[in-house]
Amino acid sequence: MSELSSSTNRESLTPPTAAVHPVTRSHHGIDFVDNYEWLRDKESQETLDYLEAENAFTEQETAHLDELKNNIYEEIKSRVKETDMSIPVRAGKYWYYSRTEEGKSYGYSCRIPVQDGADAWTPPVIPEGEPAEGESIILDANELAEGYEFFSIGASSVTTSGRYLAYSTDVTGDERFTLRIKDLETGELLPDTLTGIFYGALWVGEDYLFYQRVDDAWRPDTVWRHKVGTPVEEDVMVYHEPDERFSAWVGTTRSETFIVFGSASKITSEVSVLSFDDPEGRPEVLIPREDGVEYDVDHAVVGGEDVWIVTHNAEGPNFSVGWESVDKLKSLAALKPLVAHKDDVRIEGVDTYRDFIVLGYRSGAIGQVAVMKLVDGTFGEFRQLEFDEELYTVASGGNPEWDAPVIRISYGSFTTPAQLFNYWIESGERTLLKQQEVLGGYNREDYVASRLWVTATDGAQIPVSLVHRADLDLSKPNATLLYGYGSYESSIDPGFSIARLSLMDRGMIFAIAHVRGGGEMGRGWYDNGKTTTKKNTFTDFIDVADALIAQGITAPEILVAEGGSAGGLLMGAVANMAGDRFKAIEANVPFVDPLTSMLMPELPLTVIEWDEWGNPLEDKDIYEYMASYAPYENVEAKQYPNILAITSLNDTRVLYVEPAKWVAALRATATGGEFLLKTEMVAGHGGVSGRYEKWRETAFEYAWLVNQATGVTA
Repeated sequence: MSELSSSTNRESLTPPTAAVHPVTRSHHGIDFVDNYEWLRDKESQETLDYLEAENAFTEQETAHLDELKNNIYEEIKSRVKETDMSIPVRAGKYWYYSRTEEGKSYGYSCRIPVQDGADAWTPPVIPEGEPAEGESIILDANELAEGYEFFSIGASSVTTSGRYLAYSTDVTGDERFTLRIKDLETGELLPDTLTGIFYGALWVGEDYLFYQRVDDAWRPDTVWRHKVGTPVEEDVMVYHEPDERFSAWVGTTRSETFIVFGSASKITSEVSVLSFDDPEGRPEVLIPREDGVEYDVDHAVVGGEDVWIVTHNAEGPNFSVGWESVDKLKSLAALKPLVAHKDDVRIEGVDTYRDFIVLGYRSGAIGQVAVMKLVDGTFGEFRQLEFDEELYTVASGGNPEWDAPVIRISYGSFTTPAQLFNYWIESGERTLLKQQEVLGGYNREDYVASRLWVTATDGAQIPVSLVHRADLDLSKPNATLLYGYGSYESSIDPGFSIARLSLMDRGMIFAIAHVRGGGEMGRGWYDNGKTTTKKNTFTDFIDVADALIAQGITAPEILVAEGGSAGGLLMGAVANMAGDRFKAIEANVPFVDPLTSMLMPELPLTVIEWDEWGNPLEDKDIYEYMASYAPYENVEAKQYPNILAITSLNDTRVLYVEPAKWVAALRATATGGEFLLKTEMVAGHGGVSGRYEKWRETAFEYAWLVNQATGVTA
């Protein structure tokens, strides 16, 4: 049994004290004594006892928040339209959509036939609260999830003809899926069953299914081809990526002309292609990989000629777009220009259709969409879509048809619930198809969002997003939740959140620090927050907190912070470096023992991650740099903010052991602060599954944060 100081009396549990089983880690002549590495043994009863003891203590220490937690849950539930449906999307002979029903945790995937004589591109209006005429439920996730504590779908892909559905499921949270094939004409499951596969599945015709498998380090390294009706043992490995820094992927062009295979590290990529009509052929490399060069391709037809539209960074870090005939593409240097590189515009990619091209890019920390018509078989000019708000998120997608004259545009902001439009290419007209409904009477004028720029210690200008009630008294400091991520060039874009209303209606400001390491301000913003510049991520966040305090927006005793995964690393580093700025910090599935993980190439994702964090196994300078900020290794005997760490036992991406060790070290070393660890015993990186369960988890987290910042318990 674990050496825990907790009493068995649930009314008087004391903070668990993890046993000390020291092991010494030695690299580059540097020794580090790790007292809690024993917690890595997931099968050990001592480990499980410790995690359960922490769960019991957390439950006790948050019991006073039950009313607040339940109130927030009911607020979320009361504002969500529980019986709802998505707007149908046309694919082949059917309109596909999903719908939810009140009381059901999961949704239904449905379809209805395209009616003869109906508008081919305007989705049918389906009555609410009842099945549509001719509706078929092709996948009932509630039925599939029955009997499981956790359930997730990894693939749901229908053949172009509409006959077969391939779907995969995960019932533990470890992101290893089992795939089945359903004949939608008969409703029967085929005997074909693929186990232990990665996300996704790709149909080529009705006979072939392409899918991915992972290696022992959970790296998707191979693409396989399965022929429907044949034994899985006869499946063929079509593509293999041996380099442990790279992950493999597979897709098709919208035109269904090519199957596209790719390999990508964090800084380098390579694409191979195969004719859609020759699925048993061998993929051929388009442009051989070159270290530090990234490119991606899409297929278009211009003037009757097949061409590649290529997005690449060979001309500059923010990417550019060029093109070349399919049979003439030899190098990136020989591409004909389509979109030039700019220092202040980050090109994020193109999406091609028969008659037009969609461009996604980022400028001024806001994502943008532009459309170019292919006029008389030639390239036209890109036309940017304009919107009224200062802070918003816009994206294109959701229309798989190659010859569509329309695209779907999703739009939303901190104060505008999600909207979905049809955007007609020829006229430029936008037709609103759906707006997220907020029950109970939401008025967007009751809330206001703004952008603040904070000067970092080294002079960089950090964008900060703020959203709060319009009637909030800003003449005095207010309780504030500061959120951050800052890794992998991921951008935290403005978006509406029903759950967030419960924070703001209790007088809190929600703030996002768009720190370096993210992608909001272009590739340079990312490059200056990774490997040997990673500390910029942490100091940017601290500089934002200091600015919010200095400007009287908030104060340390009412400022709380939140981040998850790599953002959990940010939380851990900030707790060590500037914990006095915060009353409390929540770290969700936090990457708080990064150096240990990066020294273990056998762990999932480690080798792939070396381009992001550096390779401390081979490089002493990287080792020392990571050691200087790794949260677990820098816990000190000082006052800390109160900390809530949340993790999942089956998380493959950030192992539960990291926050478990971190909390154990904090409790043993810190001179002040309350430390709580909550472990979901059947879940993965994304936490619990099922929408009601997720709402309850959000309500628990928000209740803790609200209480820490405001003291309220209801």
